Amino acid sequence: MAWSITEVAKESGVTSRTLRHYHAIGLLVPARTAPNGRRYYDQEQLLQLQQILLLRDLGLSLDVVAEVIARRSTSSTIEVLGRHKEWLLREQLRLGRLIRTVDSTIENIERGGEMAPDKVFEGFEHNPYEAEARERWGDEAVDASYQRMRGWSEADAEKARTGYTQVHEGLAALKAEGVDVLAPSVQELIQLHYEIISLFWTPNKDAYKGLGQMYVDDERFQATIGGAELTEYLRDAMNVYADTRLSE
Repeated sequence: MAWSITEVAKESGVTSRTLRHYHAIGLLVPARTAPNGRRYYDQEQLLQLQQILLLRDLGLSLDVVAEVIARRSTSSTIEVLGRHKEWLLREQLRLGRLIRTVDSTIENIERGGEMAPDKVFEGFEHNPYEAEARERWGDEAVDASYQRMRGWSEADAEKARTGYTQVHEGLAALKAEGVDVLAPSVQELIQLHYEIISLFWTPNKDAYKGLGQMYVDDERFQATIGGAELTEYLRDAMNVYADTRLSE
């Protein structure tokens, strides 16, 4: 069974023009093209388009997406999709709690009641490392970070919320394919990582390297990032970035 470019565009939310562009650059070649020029896609192309959209959602450029798909095996595809599914499920649970909190707040305001603090803030994400950060770097540095956060744009807030997952999942896919940390595709993700970090504070060369080593040394960060091996891969890539992009 095949679907026309119009049908695929409608169901995927990707414009026909974008699909034609993907064809032109060899990223998504239709199963066949009719004599009148109309493109048709079968199941294989639909699944490949899903992969493209997933990788784009992770913040990867089209060049990097093409590289990942060209290298990708079925097993690594399943691994990345599985990790992304886990993140989506966690987000679904968190957003569900937030919705319930907002509903309860509306209900209490309407009837003039009060809510206990644990109910007021149910579902909101809290920083479990704040006390440790104040102990390690001091109140002034932590307060300066919060001051930066108050000046974020909506785009900054979205980058801070989803960016780390984009970096970790993108690196997991590249590591699974054996891509060297020197590769542009890896360093593009590290650029995003540095931009996220810089939303809170601006590390120099040594500080950024130190951050990468701290990830490796702390099992809590390893668990968040995706395990010891991926954390070491991230650290090594951060070291390359620091040596080539940052000053002392």
